[in-house]
Amino acid sequence: MGTTRTAPDGRPIPPPHADERAMLESWLDFQRATLALKCAGMDDQQVRTASVEPSAMTLLGLVQHMAEIERNWFQRVFAGQDIPFLFGKDGDAGFTLDPDRGIDEALALWRAQIDRGRELIADASLEDSGPLSTENAAVLGEPTVSLRWILIHMIEEYARHNGHADLIRERVDGATGF
Repeated sequence: MGTTRTAPDGRPIPPPHADERAMLESWLDFQRATLALKCAGMDDQQVRTASVEPSAMTLLGLVQHMAEIERNWFQRVFAGQDIPFLFGKDGDAGFTLDPDRGIDEALALWRAQIDRGRELIADASLEDSGPLSTENAAVLGEPTVSLRWILIHMIEEYARHNGHADLIRERVDGATGF
């Protein structure tokens, strides 16, 4: 593997050839960088603007949500840690906005969750697993889930929400194509 290449917008380009772990982690990093890029240059009012009625989804809410998702899958599930939610109750999933929390604080919390997740999986195998909640275990039919599954799920989660972020950003300031 060579050096990491970056797109003109600064996102890391996943390598065209790599082992499975490197490929999964590089695509996850690309999706993470895409969310950060969607929020770049936006002021507080813009990141709080919902895309279209009846949706209340905002860029700030998406960043908070992904902080909760990072925390859930890497810390709660993979590492089995019993830790509180960052942004209120479980059912909220981070989408509710606090007038006293802006994008800079939310991005810092999100990045801290990413860093903690990276620490927790650094020496783990893709086959290593963590315990699911009773609800998730009932859905998946298994009491645990592998790190491979978590990484793939995280890529899917970001890709889906980055699509939402595309629409929100276009609605807010007309920016498209990244």
